[in-house]
Amino acid sequence: MKKPTVILTDNRSGKSYEYDVLDGTRGPSVVDLRSFFADTGMFTYDPGYTSTASCTSQITFIDGTKGELRYRGIPIEELATEHCYLETCYLLLKGMLPSKESLQDFDLELRHRAFLHEGLTKLFNAFPDNAHPMATLSAAVTALASFYDDHLNVSNEEEYQEMARRLIAKIPTIAAFAYRHSLGIPFIQPDIDLSFTKNFLTMMRAYPGGKMHLGPKGHEEIKEVEVRALDTIFTLHADHEQNASTTVVRGVASTGAHPYVAISSGISALWGRAHGGANESVIAQLEMIGSVENVKKYIAKAKDPNDPFRLMGFGHRVYKNFDPRAKILKTLQDELKEELHLDSRLMEIAGEIEEIALSDEYFISRNLYPNIDFYTGIILTALKIPKTMFTPIFVIGRTVGWITQWIEFKKDPTSKIARPRQLYTGE
Repeated sequence: MKKPTVILTDNRSGKSYEYDVLDGTRGPSVVDLRSFFADTGMFTYDPGYTSTASCTSQITFIDGTKGELRYRGIPIEELATEHCYLETCYLLLKGMLPSKESLQDFDLELRHRAFLHEGLTKLFNAFPDNAHPMATLSAAVTALASFYDDHLNVSNEEEYQEMARRLIAKIPTIAAFAYRHSLGIPFIQPDIDLSFTKNFLTMMRAYPGGKMHLGPKGHEEIKEVEVRALDTIFTLHADHEQNASTTVVRGVASTGAHPYVAISSGISALWGRAHGGANESVIAQLEMIGSVENVKKYIAKAKDPNDPFRLMGFGHRVYKNFDPRAKILKTLQDELKEELHLDSRLMEIAGEIEEIALSDEYFISRNLYPNIDFYTGIILTALKIPKTMFTPIFVIGRTVGWITQWIEFKKDPTSKIARPRQLYTGE
């Protein structure tokens, strides 16, 4: 069988160039243009990399047309409903779901690695009380590179795994400390008797001495339904192929920088409103709209080409159908409505927007379906997590994906330093 190729012809010179077509196990094929400049003296032009595959990967697959997302070949629907977040972490890092014994060992190791070096805790005092937790989180992760400089030259699987597990365990502690510092209240140390997700909620919400905060009905403990909801959100955020922040992580990795510096760069990229910061913007927008009566006015503004207003939480760069993660959260939101006492006013506004958008030709024709950010905010609000912590929650879930992508990049013998070129239009 003849090898598939693509022939490109330059109609100025009449010369033709032939390039191999490479097939993956799923998704579109790619044209191998690695010799294009050497052959033609030209660059390809693709702003935003809308048609460019930057690497090969065996981690995550997305079919945006079908609304499909898989980690290591397993559908996200199965992972989010039948497995916990730590099982998903193990799957991404090791390529398989853990046995019961392996999961127990993995869980126990993360519990013990969750504590921060006392020297690192002093860093938080350098930030003002009103510092956004994302700024503190990014700086603290960079600082981790100085405490674990031995991870700069990891060379074998055991070292990769130690580096990855250390960071996955410490990110929730750093995030919780950043939040508590922003409030000017004492830190709550990790508790090795608690699971990964429950421990994070405890570090966020407990008073010193281990007591939980007092709600309107007196002593209030963290409910298992709250743990399940947040654990599901972590799973849905664990990885998402070559998105903006992951591309940044791989790009920084290509320079030979410390892996924690690469992850810190990903955290900074995620903070952007067009990326992970969108979930914070969704709730802020729902609060701005204020009531169901105002929804139609803002829908009209979103449809007006001369109005800069943009409806947050709709549309996605890759998904041209319903975001599968959004479907899962929509179902979860409906299930937890009574148990978590979801904000009825925000839900009514969001429900009205959703109903109009899913039946309006303007949104349908532009593939503007609700994405994951549209639903996370309401659930996180019910978990007593403030808007400023929405993106750090995203970071906690995504850390394992970034680290797995970093490892894959470092193991790839064909990897090179990232160095795109340009179409110069200056003087």
